[in-house]
Amino acid sequence: MSHEPIVEILDLHKTYHMGGVDVHALRGVNLRIEPGEFVALLGPSGSGKSTLFHVIGGLTPPTRGVVRVAGRDLSKLTDRGRTELRKTTVGFVFQKFNLLPTLTALENITIARDIAENKEPISQQFRNVLEILGIDRRLEHRPYALSGGEQQRVAIARAIVNNPPILLADEPTGNLDTKNSELVLETLRELNQALGQTILMITHNPEAAEACSRRHIEIRDGLIIRDD
Repeated sequence: MSHEPIVEILDLHKTYHMGGVDVHALRGVNLRIEPGEFVALLGPSGSGKSTLFHVIGGLTPPTRGVVRVAGRDLSKLTDRGRTELRKTTVGFVFQKFNLLPTLTALENITIARDIAENKEPISQQFRNVLEILGIDRRLEHRPYALSGGEQQRVAIARAIVNNPPILLADEPTGNLDTKNSELVLETLRELNQALGQTILMITHNPEAAEACSRRHIEIRDGLIIRDD
């Protein structure tokens, strides 16, 4: 593994001010993720895992501490800088698929390239990724004609179409039945193993974590309490 981590977090704090009360969502988190790792982040509701996800993805700034993603210090980025990070460095997969119903699967994928102003033609490697995802023959279908699992795999393709160094997946199987959940987890595992894609996945389900990740991090009350 590289000596340069893809994610490095030192003494991270995040405090929200809500109705005159300070809510300490993160209270001194330290974390290091190497390129090519598949990390499952577990914890109950309100534990701080979503806040950590949002900080790593540049969706919200830290209150205190150092956060480096792919060598960039997020603690020093402006709002515009964090926007650029989300365009080029971090891919997101959420529980909701967030596909545009009037666009085909391919158009839903390539819209991420348009937003990032990526004018490079789609590479053969990415076409191979579409085969790994099992959607290469479904690209002209609109979301209503796709199963839930296929829609989530389209969302995964959209998240990695610009070849970001890290993929953040927030409960990616939360809206899926057992069969489609297994297919999505298998897809994520194959992306990690075949392409070396670095993945950080939030899940409340230990079985999902066990199915595709060797490193499990548990967060509770804003602190990491276990890192296997």
